Amino acid sequence: MTEDHTPAAPDAAPGHAPSPHSAALLSEVAALPGLPGVYRYFDAQGQLLYVGKARNLKKRVSSYFQKNHDGTRIGHMVGKIVRMETTVVRSEAEALLLENNLIKTLAPKFNILFRDDKSYPYLKITGTRETFRTAGRLPVPSLAFPRMAYYRGVVDKRHSYFGPYPSAWAVKESITLLQKVFRLRTCEDTVFANRTRPCLLYQIKRCTGPCVDLIDMDAYGRDVSDAERFLRGETQAVLDALEQRMMAHAEKLEFEQAAEIRNQMAALSRVLHQQAVDNVSDKDVDVLAVKVQGGRACVNLAMIRGGRHLGDRPYFPTHVEDATQIERLMSEDVPARDTATAPAEHVAVQVLEAFIAQHYLGTATPHILVTSHPVGKPLLDALTEQTGAKINAVHQPREHRRIWLDMAQTNADIALARLLAEEGSQQARTRALAEALGLPDDDLGALRIECFDISHTAGESTQASCVVFEDHKMQNSQYRRYKIEGITGGDDYAAMRQVLLRRYGKIAEALREGAAAAEGAAHAPAQTDGVAEVDETAAPPDAQTGLPIGPRMPDLVLIDGGKGQVSVAREVFQLLGLDLSLIVGVEKGEGRKVGLEELVFADGRDKVYLGFDSAALMLVAQIRDEAHRFAITGMRAQRAKVRTGGSKLEDIPGVGPKKRARLLQRFGGVRGVASASVEDLCTVEGISNELADTIYRALH
Repeated sequence: MTEDHTPAAPDAAPGHAPSPHSAALLSEVAALPGLPGVYRYFDAQGQLLYVGKARNLKKRVSSYFQKNHDGTRIGHMVGKIVRMETTVVRSEAEALLLENNLIKTLAPKFNILFRDDKSYPYLKITGTRETFRTAGRLPVPSLAFPRMAYYRGVVDKRHSYFGPYPSAWAVKESITLLQKVFRLRTCEDTVFANRTRPCLLYQIKRCTGPCVDLIDMDAYGRDVSDAERFLRGETQAVLDALEQRMMAHAEKLEFEQAAEIRNQMAALSRVLHQQAVDNVSDKDVDVLAVKVQGGRACVNLAMIRGGRHLGDRPYFPTHVEDATQIERLMSEDVPARDTATAPAEHVAVQVLEAFIAQHYLGTATPHILVTSHPVGKPLLDALTEQTGAKINAVHQPREHRRIWLDMAQTNADIALARLLAEEGSQQARTRALAEALGLPDDDLGALRIECFDISHTAGESTQASCVVFEDHKMQNSQYRRYKIEGITGGDDYAAMRQVLLRRYGKIAEALREGAAAAEGAAHAPAQTDGVAEVDETAAPPDAQTGLPIGPRMPDLVLIDGGKGQVSVAREVFQLLGLDLSLIVGVEKGEGRKVGLEELVFADGRDKVYLGFDSAALMLVAQIRDEAHRFAITGMRAQRAKVRTGGSKLEDIPGVGPKKRARLLQRFGGVRGVASASVEDLCTVEGISNELADTIYRALH
């Protein structure tokens, strides 16, 4: 009898089953230092499973491998770990920032993850910082009279920006408000420069008509200054200044001017009265309310800017159950305040802290956060270190802050209830379609549907789209467009044949190779010298292909079309040796009316009409319409690119046909113009320094 002299794995707890992890990994864990840092776990395919932080790396990471986590989500994750990476940092705050930076950029499978959507809109007032106020010469009219505009993008230091606002609607509402009170212009510079009489906005008292010299530069500048102070929350100062100007006009018997300012003050007072919660002591505040229910969570962010409530926006994280259970079980490194917290409240705290860390990472943060749950000091210290200014979180606010928080909490409750209702409805639709078509319904979340559509305009710029439905929702990241070439313009059948061959050709080949490999393995000797040969480095096979996990055949292939398109799909699938029962065509009904569509099958089954109120048909129509939308947008973009390369130049204010022709002639095309410097652009006749700078910025 041969004895096994393999040394026991380090850190193996007595009385426990042998660890499924390699000795090298466990040795690496044992050698970790007791310092703050960040750790990352990977599976056999190299997929990032989890990112975590620790005050003590050795203590925290070791606990994953020493405890018995059987039957839990953390046990499921730990069982997949084959590789680990760690980074030692100087402090817990630095570890927290690095952790959330990695979570945002790498999207681990078991971390709470918020969609990175910080592209907030701003209200811009042009040319108020480094233009005519500091210039020693008379400015051009468009700079002398700044305009208000909706803006989203990179900040230009020459302009003033106010916000961010939670939505485009909030920005446009503020612009309308400022038009009523301060009557600033909103027209483009090209329109402004070519006006010969005032527009409708002047007639309805939404603009003072600077384009036709109905107001002088100084008076307009005072209105701009008052508007900026109002947006910064200095409302009382604005009212006081307006009152002084009104009294000065009255003393000079200039009653018409005094009446104009009186009306302006009345409009501003109405605006302040309409703002239900307004407080001049709180300029910029973010209010954060969390709601957790049914395995989902919502963080509602309400924005207070300049003392005004601008609106709110809900955020819905993913991986909530997995991440919160992992953090709760690995409680050695969790602050003591969390251990006494009820489970539901504990989840809410984790969701809130994950949102704050990910949302405010690398962006401007207001100095005050009003929160529905307590926020840990390490997180606030990390934000303070990042911004260079003290960040405070108020957990149990009073007075106006309590009203703000109650409003945000109500909106969080409503948004989450709506999401759960929509998800329940979507799952019901998925089940209805599976039942109607006899699809497997044991795991509806894994049901995968791919839908194809062809789009072109009179045969020009033909494109095919493929959209994917899985896990009860459209998977935008898996959408694909296919540029169709080498066919007769307008031949939709040829386009469908080409896209299906390109989409499923390699998958069909992989299926054949997998079947051949499985057949070969069945006839090969099962053992060598009494020991089964197993390649421990190989990735686990896909259940369908027998090959390492990769692209797989969907459970249903929807074709936007009737018998003709389905016949083409049948030919392709027969050529590739694929299952014909997967193909379903969506044929428009009588009069092409929505709700009368019929399903056409490639395997010879009779047509099926599901009924206009069928949940299954609603899902089919939703997927079909998304494929059509995706194809249309791609086709239009391609067509615009093919027809003219000069569309960017056409969109630049101040560049008319003559100037565009001179630019293209001088530099040989749009690419030449884009590669030219500002100095080079100025050499073209009619191109001023300011316009050259505008062209350069627009093309870069």
